[in-house]
Amino acid sequence: MKKLFTVLLAVLMVMGLAACSQKQETPTEETTDAGKHFETLHLQFVPSRPAEEIITTTDGLGDLLKEELGKLGYTVDNVDISVSSSFEAAGEALSAGSVELAWLPSGTYIVYSDECDVILTATRAGLSNDSTNPADWNGEANKTLRNGPQVSYYKGLIYAGPSAKGQELAAKVNAGEKLTWEDLDGAVWGVSSSVTSNAGYSFPTKWLMDNYDGKKITDLSHVVQGNYADNFQKLAAEQIDITVCYADGRTDYEEDWSAATTTTTSKGAGWGREKSIWEEVNVIGVTDNIYNDTIAITKANPDVYNEEFISAFRTAMDNICQTEKGKEIIAIYTHEGYLPATDADYEPMRQALAAVQE
Repeated sequence: MKKLFTVLLAVLMVMGLAACSQKQETPTEETTDAGKHFETLHLQFVPSRPAEEIITTTDGLGDLLKEELGKLGYTVDNVDISVSSSFEAAGEALSAGSVELAWLPSGTYIVYSDECDVILTATRAGLSNDSTNPADWNGEANKTLRNGPQVSYYKGLIYAGPSAKGQELAAKVNAGEKLTWEDLDGAVWGVSSSVTSNAGYSFPTKWLMDNYDGKKITDLSHVVQGNYADNFQKLAAEQIDITVCYADGRTDYEEDWSAATTTTTSKGAGWGREKSIWEEVNVIGVTDNIYNDTIAITKANPDVYNEEFISAFRTAMDNICQTEKGKEIIAIYTHEGYLPATDADYEPMRQALAAVQE
C-alpha cells in the first residue's frame, strides 16, 4: 500500500488533478534514502547478437555498475543481467517492471514508450561509407570500415547474396539499373523475427514502401525469419537470396563467411565460402538513417524512475565507458559511448514506424 501511495502521489504532483491516470508519465524529482538501496537491479539486453556471446561479453558490468553507483550514494547488492527472447520481450519486461533498465533498439523503444522512458542514446563510430547509392557499397575497394567520427545514427542495408538470384539482382544494381518489384518478389528474403527491429524489419519495410508503391515485407512471396547471424549464414548457404541488416553487418560476419566449416570462429563453425563476403554479398538498397539504440528505464518502479537515479545512472555509465573493461562490454553492440536522451529525440523515428504500421 505504501508503494502504491507513493506512485499515486507522484502522478498527482506531475499531472495536476489527473487522479485517474494509472501510470507515471514523468520522473519524480527526488527519491528517499530507502530508495537508494536495491537488493537486485535487473538489466536486460536484446538478442541482436547470440545470447551466449552477450552474456559472456557483459560479464563484469554488474560489478562496475555497483561500484560507480556506490560512489553516488546507491547501494546495489546484486545486478542481474539477462538476454530477452526477442526485442518485444524486453519491451514487455520494462512495461511490467520486471527489469529496471534495458538496451532497446529505437524502434522497439518507440512501441513501448508509454511504459518506459529513454535516458541514454548510444554513439557509434561512423563508417567509411554513408552513401545512399547501393552500388557505392560494393566490392573489396568499398569495404566498410569503422573509421569515422562518432555518430548517433546508422543506415540499414538490403544485401543480395551469392545465390544465382542474389547475383542477378546485384548485377543489375551495379550496372545502375533499378530493380523492379518482380525482381524482389522473386527472391527469398531473410528478415528479423522481431518486427520492431529497425535494420532487420521496419526500415527495410519503409524502403520497400517508399520505392515500390507502398509494398511491404508482408507483401513479399518468400520470407523467412531469424536473427542477423542466422540470416547471414543462410545467405552463405544460398538458402536465401536477400537479407537485411545494419550497414556494417558484413564487417561483423567477415570471418565467419570465409572460415572453413571445420574451424571454429567467435560465433561458431565457419560458413565455408571460398570468396570474401565483400565479393559475394552486394548492397542493393539503402534505408533512411536510423537513430541509435537506447538505454530505457521502466516507469513502473518509482525507486528508479526519478531524476536523481536517472542522473546517477547516466553518470555511472559515462564513467564505465571511460574504462577499458567498460569499452569491451558496450562493444557487443558496437557502441562507443552514450549521451543523455529524451523521448522527443525519437519523434522522427516514431513517425517512421507509424508509416510502416499503417
